Amino acid sequence: MERLTIVKVGGKVVEEKESLEQLLKSFSSIRGKKILVHGGGRAATALATRLGVETKMVEGRRITDAETLEIAVMVYAGLVNKSIVAGLQAKGCNAIGLTGADLSVIHSVKRPVKDIDYGFVGDVMGVNTSELRLLLNEEVVPVMAPITHDMKGQLLNTNADTIAAELAIAFSDIYTVNLFYCFEKKGVLLDPNDENSVIPELTYKRFKALQTEGIINEGMIPKLDNSFNAMRNGVNQILITNPEQIANARGTRLSLKDDDE
Repeated sequence: MERLTIVKVGGKVVEEKESLEQLLKSFSSIRGKKILVHGGGRAATALATRLGVETKMVEGRRITDAETLEIAVMVYAGLVNKSIVAGLQAKGCNAIGLTGADLSVIHSVKRPVKDIDYGFVGDVMGVNTSELRLLLNEEVVPVMAPITHDMKGQLLNTNADTIAAELAIAFSDIYTVNLFYCFEKKGVLLDPNDENSVIPELTYKRFKALQTEGIINEGMIPKLDNSFNAMRNGVNQILITNPEQIANARGTRLSLKDDDE
């Protein structure tokens, strides 16, 4: 099957000029069909602070009330998305910025309230691969902001790691999908204070053990949960890395080899 590369970028990478430039350079050099999914949580938090809106997080996930949703849409679908699109166009990469509402690419439902009320947060229910395939076949590169819709007119803030994983799963029966989670670190670190303590291969069992020990925490937890779920649903390869290492595919490679134990 033809290859599709999906790169999810977040953290400081999309907010700092130098790291974003490296990401755009590395991403532009990827051959074949590709999709870029981005976050921008730090920028959203910074704007919320300037506007006097409190930011609430639970295990790396943002609580999204009505005011926070407005900020998320402004930052993710506006400033961050269009800055990335403009940067890619400057490198000869014919990108188009989209949210899940555009072309009804991704629809979600508002997350049910259980122990925590996450507010206007969406859980992905479906991916419209046909519209994206039309773009990909015309050598257009979709740049996805982490905003979806409920098909009833309501926009929903949706975890960008989840969007990347759901896109990868949806396309896995059409393409050989390689998924890169790209942030400021070289991979998943065994010691948060040692940039070179990268775990080269991470199984689900070891991930859960490191989570229990508190070594893997906060935003890395949903990232890895989504990643292992994607691998179990047909995604060929998942790598967690930084912009500099995309070209040589170095970082933390996920493995399902202990799933059968």
